Amino acid sequence: MTITASADGSALGNPGPAGWAWYIDENTWGAGGWPHGTNNMGELKAVLELFRATAHVDDDLHILCDSQYVINTVTKWMPGWKRKGWRKGDGKPVMNLDLIKEIDDAIVGRRYRFEWVKGHVGHELNEAADIRARGAAEAFARGRTPDTGPGFPGGRAPVTQTETVSAPADASADTLF
Repeated sequence: MTITASADGSALGNPGPAGWAWYIDENTWGAGGWPHGTNNMGELKAVLELFRATAHVDDDLHILCDSQYVINTVTKWMPGWKRKGWRKGDGKPVMNLDLIKEIDDAIVGRRYRFEWVKGHVGHELNEAADIRARGAAEAFARGRTPDTGPGFPGGRAPVTQTETVSAPADASADTLF
């Protein structure tokens, strides 16, 4: 069987209050976020948490994602970065390295494929993930706990992200990828 899910991230101000979400259907989704982060961090975390939530099943994952950054990170760039000591081709360190290393661990032995979908054009699963990711970011902006969703049956329960994960103070949205 194949599980089809959408994963999305959101950051208000980018960087700013940030959220992430993965969505399969109304009864199967997870979300969370941070008081301060970037859209790319949210996009990566959504994919990571999808892998974690489904780790106990042997189904293939078909991940719909509107982030070329995430798709390229996992499917193209990560193996080379890993060989180069987690450095990019120009020798600079890889951004969001903690999340990327966690994804690298989470995909071991998993069968998955990514499909790029254009964001904000009415794609049902992508829109559902986007609404939940933005909702988590908005909750953090208001100092509230986001709705973490029901999770995946039998899987790891969604957890509200309150750990300190933040973008560098001098970072702009352009440099955080």
